Amino acid sequence: GTKKKAVCPGLGLFYTILSAFLFSVASLCLKKIEDVHSVEVSAFRCVFQMAFVLPGLIYYKTGFLGPKGKRIFLFFRGFLGSTAMVLLYYAYQVMPLADATVITFTSPVFTSLLAWIFLKEKYSLWDLLFTLFAITGVVLIARPPFLFGSRVTGIEGSYTNHLKGTIAAITSTLSAASTIVILRKVGKSVHYFLSIWYYAVIGLIGCVIALFVLNEWRLPHCGRDRVFLILIGLLGLGGQVFLTKALQIEKAGPVSIMKTMDVVFAFILQVLFLNHLPTWWTVGGALCVVASSSGTAIRKWRHSVKKAKQREI
Repeated sequence: GTKKKAVCPGLGLFYTILSAFLFSVASLCLKKIEDVHSVEVSAFRCVFQMAFVLPGLIYYKTGFLGPKGKRIFLFFRGFLGSTAMVLLYYAYQVMPLADATVITFTSPVFTSLLAWIFLKEKYSLWDLLFTLFAITGVVLIARPPFLFGSRVTGIEGSYTNHLKGTIAAITSTLSAASTIVILRKVGKSVHYFLSIWYYAVIGLIGCVIALFVLNEWRLPHCGRDRVFLILIGLLGLGGQVFLTKALQIEKAGPVSIMKTMDVVFAFILQVLFLNHLPTWWTVGGALCVVASSSGTAIRKWRHSVKKAKQREI
């Protein structure tokens, strides 16, 4: 018989680190854009996603609508996923890069909570502890005046924008967690490309409508901003591809833990290119959130390994 091609040890983790780096550089490009609304950036990102996915849909003959019983789930996956993207881009624009990145890492914790509510998955005291850790991390980053006093330091611009960015990042995280729960509900009955297709199409339609309502649709005047827009699309697409390849050859647990490199890259890029030193409050919040998300990933990984061994027995 034919032998299986051996996978290079650690290749999946390398893909994860590369994906984290590409996503972080894309976020940096977003911070460098000066005159483009976050909704318009999201619209460009959706166009790149559609251009990438369309050949795959034709090649795999999946159709454009999906199975009848799954279309409502795909619609909500697309709506919530695109909403998460728009809100995250807004958060990147109005608050420090590292702060917004750290808040997004509460997603695994909220995913466990939503899966317990809607999918009846197990939710233990450890999961509750990790949730409290994540909330503590977000509070340290947001630094509400009623807890930290009226003189809040280490933020970009006004505290009002910082608070708006924090709310947008948290809502984005909840939307992203909801999409993961929906994808779990759908399972493997729908092709991965079709899921991305709904995400891109619904996101583009929503972004175009929002831009006309807000009267914000305009091409950037500066050539540099146009280059940044193209880079955001390409880097975001590359990050998605490498993350998908990592999950194909490596267990989800190690990938989730290694993905915390996003936070490390965000801190490094913020200091090197944005000349913004993080405060100790941000560092403390980052440690709480990373510990929470890593703990959740490790527990899920151990649980899946245990179930696999039970099946073998």
